[in-house]
Amino acid sequence: MTNPSSLIIAPSILAADFARLGEEVAAIEKAGANWIHLDVMDGHFVPNISFGPAVIKALRGHSTLPFDAHLMIDPCDPYLEAFAQAGADHITVHAEAGPHLHRSLQRIRALGVKAGVSLCPATPPGQLSEILDMVDIILVMTVNPGFGGQKFLTSQLPKIEALRAMIDATGRDIRLAVDGGIDAETAPLATTAGADVLVAGSAIYGAGDYAAAIRGLRGACPAS
Repeated sequence: MTNPSSLIIAPSILAADFARLGEEVAAIEKAGANWIHLDVMDGHFVPNISFGPAVIKALRGHSTLPFDAHLMIDPCDPYLEAFAQAGADHITVHAEAGPHLHRSLQRIRALGVKAGVSLCPATPPGQLSEILDMVDIILVMTVNPGFGGQKFLTSQLPKIEALRAMIDATGRDIRLAVDGGIDAETAPLATTAGADVLVAGSAIYGAGDYAAAIRGLRGACPAS
C-alpha cells in the first residue's frame, strides 16, 4: 500500500484542450501535479495518433515538472534520441513494441533519461524478470492502450501486486505506475495493490477545478 503523501500524480495531457496545451500544462503544475504524462501514439502500435517530439519540445518551456513520455509506438528505438532531445525526463517503451527490450532500455539510459517499460493488459509481469535492473519506472496499463476515457480493468490488480513484490525484492527504487481509468474510485484499488504513480487524464482535465481533482485522487487513497 502506498502512502498518499508520497503518491505521484501524473496528469495525462491526452485529455487536455489541445488548442491550449501550453496553458493546460502550466495549469496542472500550479494545481499540484508531480509529473506531466505525455501519451505518444503512432496509429500503428495503437489505433490512434496523438503527437510527437516537436509538441513535447514546444511544451517544455511551460512547466518545470518532469516530462514522462509514454511511447506507444513501434518501432521505438529510432525515435528515442528525438524524445530525449525534446525534453523528456522519462521515456517509457512497451515490452510488446519491439524484439529487443534490453537494447531499448540500454539506449534510453545512455541518453541520460530515466527508463520505463509498460505492459499491456495481456502481458504477464514475468516478462520483466530479466530487465528489472535496468528500469526506473514500470507502467501497468489498466486499459487497452490507444484511447482515453476507458474503464479500469480490475483484472490487472493481481499484476500490480505481483510487480510490487518483484520490485520490493530488488531493493531498487523503481516507480510502479498505473494508467487507464484512474479516478477517485479506482485510485485506491491501484495504490492498495502497490502502485505509487497514478496517471489520470479525464479525471483531472475533465474536472472544472484541477487542484480539487488532484487532491481528490490523493484523498481517496488509504494511508499505509
